[in-house]
Amino acid sequence: MWESETESVSGRDYGNGVLTASKNGVKTDSFEQKGQSWYVATDIPSDLLVQIEDVSFHLHKYPLLSRSGKMNRTIYESRGAELDKISLDELPGGPEAFELAAKFCYGIAIDLSATNISGLRCAAEYLEMTEDLEEGNLIFKTEAFLSYVVLSSWRDSILVLKSCEKLSPWAENLQIVRRCSESIAWKACANPKGIKWQYTGKPTKGSSPNWNQMKDSSPSRNQQVVPPDWWFEDVSILRIDHFVRVITAIKVKGMRHELIGAAIMQYAAKWLPGLIREGSGLADDGSNISNSINGTSSGSWRGGLHMIVAGSGDEVPSVQAKDQRMIVESLISIIPQHKDSVSCSFLLRLLRMANMLKVAPALITELEKRVGMQFEQATLADLLIPSYNKSETMYDIDLVQRLLEHFIVQEQTENSSPSRYSFSDKHMHDGIQRGTNLNAKMRVARLVDSYLTEVSRDRNLSLTKFQVLAEALPDSARTCDDGLYRAIDSYLKAHPTLSEHERKRLCRVMDCQKLSVDACMHAAQNERLPLRVVVQVLFSEQVKISNAMANISLKDPGESHYQPLVSNRKSLLEATPQSFQEGWTAAKKDINTLKFELETVKTKYRELQNDMDNLQRQFDKIAKPKQASAWTAGWKKLGKLTKTTNIETHDFNGQVPNAEQTTKTPRRWRNSIS
Repeated sequence: MWESETESVSGRDYGNGVLTASKNGVKTDSFEQKGQSWYVATDIPSDLLVQIEDVSFHLHKYPLLSRSGKMNRTIYESRGAELDKISLDELPGGPEAFELAAKFCYGIAIDLSATNISGLRCAAEYLEMTEDLEEGNLIFKTEAFLSYVVLSSWRDSILVLKSCEKLSPWAENLQIVRRCSESIAWKACANPKGIKWQYTGKPTKGSSPNWNQMKDSSPSRNQQVVPPDWWFEDVSILRIDHFVRVITAIKVKGMRHELIGAAIMQYAAKWLPGLIREGSGLADDGSNISNSINGTSSGSWRGGLHMIVAGSGDEVPSVQAKDQRMIVESLISIIPQHKDSVSCSFLLRLLRMANMLKVAPALITELEKRVGMQFEQATLADLLIPSYNKSETMYDIDLVQRLLEHFIVQEQTENSSPSRYSFSDKHMHDGIQRGTNLNAKMRVARLVDSYLTEVSRDRNLSLTKFQVLAEALPDSARTCDDGLYRAIDSYLKAHPTLSEHERKRLCRVMDCQKLSVDACMHAAQNERLPLRVVVQVLFSEQVKISNAMANISLKDPGESHYQPLVSNRKSLLEATPQSFQEGWTAAKKDINTLKFELETVKTKYRELQNDMDNLQRQFDKIAKPKQASAWTAGWKKLGKLTKTTNIETHDFNGQVPNAEQTTKTPRRWRNSIS
């Protein structure tokens, strides 16, 4: 224990933590222990045996009757029969607390400390050691010690709250937990510059704090600035229900949500080892949640949080799984509602463990919404959550789909929410907000493309799920579809049995006009893509190269217009400082590099144009009919015969001039007949 922090109370002798009784019926100075039995050091034989668990106390009735209402009533009710043995197995605090209470009844001085005060206070309440029997009884004195000594000390409040874990529900009903939580919350919210008490500080390699090496922040011993997270390690040793009480009280006091979130993350790292091991789950050898906390297994208590909704797991989990499920559910319940109070990586790891432990669906949905609020901060490693339910796919694709939907809803809500700015600042704020949302969507689009590339190797992934996830984001979220093309190509590699229709359907999610030059070159030679998609890629690339060449040709006259301004390059370089000359040399290198790249693009353009011409010729050969029909051949022959007849007639008319009259006479005769 800390030996320096003792608060003296005026008018009361609590500074040394020693309590004595003014009266006693049997004069004695001490108790003697023999094995599992306690005896009073006196010549008067004992007439009462008190049994608590496996420990027995050989005492006298009168000292207990004078101070304990429960003992008085029990002995009085059995006055007809001689009572010489009482069993008190339900006594809170156990044999240790009853030993101190019995010594108090005999007038023996007892030492009060932060480790025994809570058990002794609950035992005094159980034994009904009130002021009605005697003034200055044990309840009054333990309450005074709690109020004036314990609650004014940071370390004593932590230790008392820690000792209350074995005293449920007595410590809860006597408001010990509430008062200690309030005291801890007030001190945690205090200005770090005014902290004069000791604290554990940064965690070491060991998981439990070393109470004998506490940091003293008093100016006389340490001139370092107290960090704002000085209270994290001390609070993290508490059991989950008491930790929630402390965090709730801290929230009421108005502490910053970033600090509260950081405290929650440190607590989770301490009590959920699977959260640190990339979601590896429970420990293999059945190791407990925290080996550093002795005697604090949550399987021995019946308290808990009323806000927690019990999960509906099909299998009966182990005690360790139940403990971890309770911790996960409690942490989800107390995470601040602000967007950046905890990291997205922490939320995703917590979500992975919640799915593995089959936490209540309502809490999982709430956690998914929290992830959707800051989904642009996620990483691919945290997003690869295995499918713990009976699903065909290796990873939980439906979960990522829900997270993406929550993100889109959150973006739409932020855009449609009314602005709280003035009219003059509204346009500027809207522009900044649109830019931020667009950047967030672009980051999410890159993340989704990477995720699709990773999960596309799963042969059980259906085409519909792939297409729905790829089309979940709007078209404006992707300025380049190279990542989506890689995902499609990976899916085609893993699913070689897709039909032509399915491959066309898969490629519809990609915009060929948003592919880079390298992606277009790869797609033009990709045999897995449908022919129609290859033609679209080549056509879009030809259009882009044509536009680029047109822009370059428009810029050339402007460059020639400025060339006469430089008359003498040598004199210009001589009059230029050395730094500018070096910059000009670097600029020349960049220009030469750009020219080389331009020549490369032109070469690729010619190759693509040749490929396009070859494809066009092949397409024309395929589309041209191989054999004409009989009617078409007949009409062609008739047309040739008509042309030949007309030519011969024309030649004959040139040789015989009177032939016109011979031809006209039958026409008139036929006209007259008609």
